[in-house]
Amino acid sequence: MQIPRTKLDETDSRLLAALQRNAYLTSQELSELLNLSASQVGRRRQRLEAEGYICGYSARLDPHRVGLTVQAFVQVQMVDHDPDTAKSFAGLVDRQPEITSAWTLTGEADYLLRVYCEDLPALNTLIHDTLLPHKAVARVQSQIVMNQFKSDAPLPT
Repeated sequence: MQIPRTKLDETDSRLLAALQRNAYLTSQELSELLNLSASQVGRRRQRLEAEGYICGYSARLDPHRVGLTVQAFVQVQMVDHDPDTAKSFAGLVDRQPEITSAWTLTGEADYLLRVYCEDLPALNTLIHDTLLPHKAVARVQSQIVMNQFKSDAPLPT
């Protein structure tokens, strides 16, 4: 399904880049950055929200400060690709707060899961008590992050 998209002009791109760096910027602060009036900035922001360019606003937390000391990427290979099984697995993933993002992939692994856990025993529990028992999971392989030297960056605009 193709989502209709309006063309972004240079000002829209600069507005999106500024909001990705700091979503707290007021219309007045943005107007100064973009050389527009605050009302023009407000209208552009509302249009970009309505058209789905801006999906929401959130706070990024420091995982270590909130007690999540283990970050891992978990690859999951399925036994089969039955639509009902895939839906069941997606539901399982969605219910696990430790799994912060998930992707379907091409190649050997069918899914890639980004996971944050308190410690290694919690990761072990997630893998052995939650993921592996699912009827369609054939194999799970995890890679533990030693160091994240580049934080999740804003999207290029």
